[in-house]
Amino acid sequence: MVFVKAQKSKAYFKRFQVKYKRRREGKTDYRARIRLINQDKNKYNTPKYRFVVRFSNKDIVAQIVSATITGDMVLAAAYARELPRYGLEVGLTNYAAAYCTGLLLARRVLKMLEMDEEYEGNVEATGEDFSVEPAESRRPFRALLDVGLIRTTTGNRVFGALKGALDGGLDIPHSDKRFAGFGKEDKQLDVDVHRKYIYGGHVAAYMRSLMEDEPEKYQSHFSEYIKRGIEADNIEEVYKKVHAAIRADPTAKKSEKEAPREHKRYNLKKLTYEERKASLIERLNTLNAAGGNEEDEDDDE
Repeated sequence: MVFVKAQKSKAYFKRFQVKYKRRREGKTDYRARIRLINQDKNKYNTPKYRFVVRFSNKDIVAQIVSATITGDMVLAAAYARELPRYGLEVGLTNYAAAYCTGLLLARRVLKMLEMDEEYEGNVEATGEDFSVEPAESRRPFRALLDVGLIRTTTGNRVFGALKGALDGGLDIPHSDKRFAGFGKEDKQLDVDVHRKYIYGGHVAAYMRSLMEDEPEKYQSHFSEYIKRGIEADNIEEVYKKVHAAIRADPTAKKSEKEAPREHKRYNLKKLTYEERKASLIERLNTLNAAGGNEEDEDDDE
């Protein structure tokens, strides 16, 4: 018999340390998180804010978050599902919608802190890189970009949200290397390409190509656009109006849905002692009655 060396002994398993739950679930990159939330000791309990951006199939979530020993605290949040209120009812997960969501969060948090008039940001998006300059009275609101587990490729939608927050007046350390339109060869940002993405020009180009090559596919893919009268030629105007509407009123609106009168209950209601006692007596009586009927049938036979 060949000798096989035990690779993992009993001593190994006795000392095995289970990883954090969110690492086991593949949800959190703790190596990145620890570097984002570490605060200098001489700053005591000063919160260190993160500009958190997450994408789902139908929504974009942007939040200003700070870490505490009891858990993360959200200072402000903005969602792409709020954009229909500002005039954007379709295409809520593309690069242009990410820009709008970042802009909405930036204006909302600055209004909350009464800094919106002092830091207006870049009022008209030109596609150029923009960094806010400190004012005389208060320093700009600073946050660090938290991208989660996504690959930070050039032109990723998360950098659209970053650009929106920068234009909104937030101070976020960054470079222009990952914005849409950054050239790999010349190592420069193509401002026109970036502007095209901010105003949905890439969507308009796809609409035109489908309209010419596959009209039926265009009718099905852009049915919601067609229903609302949005065409390739006027899509830029739609986004301009959305940006203006966000700057006019970025405050969060409470839901108008009424609270449910009766909450649904999915587990059994807890019975009192008297109710349990009455239920037991009822079951015993039922069993006794069933037993008496069987005895009567046996006697008849």
